[in-house]
Amino acid sequence: MVQRSGRPGYLQIADDLRQQVADGRLAPGDALPSTAQLREQYDVSAGVVKAAISVLRTEGVVVGQQGKGVFIRDRSGTGEPPAQSAQAAEESTVMAQLTEVLGAVRELGERVARLEASVYPEPQKARRSGK
Repeated sequence: MVQRSGRPGYLQIADDLRQQVADGRLAPGDALPSTAQLREQYDVSAGVVKAAISVLRTEGVVVGQQGKGVFIRDRSGTGEPPAQSAQAAEESTVMAQLTEVLGAVRELGERVARLEASVYPEPQKARRSGK
């Protein structure tokens, strides 16, 4: 279940699934549970589950196969040292958080602009005669 810790739910789910891969509970080639199963397991909406899976796709932890599901990617042949993988995962998480913050700031800016427009309507421009 996702906790109300201030950390977005989709990142909590991604962290948990990433940990399951690290622990070996989910092995390369294993299918992730369905979106419906993950929704029930974490008590979240489908959108939150899809966002978590998107983070894992971006990190290269999972790969989707159209019509078949989402599977744990085999990273043993990548030649990437584990420390770099962990660093890449951390950076990806930070980027996901940054993207979320930027979206929220953009939305707030638009709301403020709408409020200002309703409170401070633009004065009509005076017509200049003879020009």
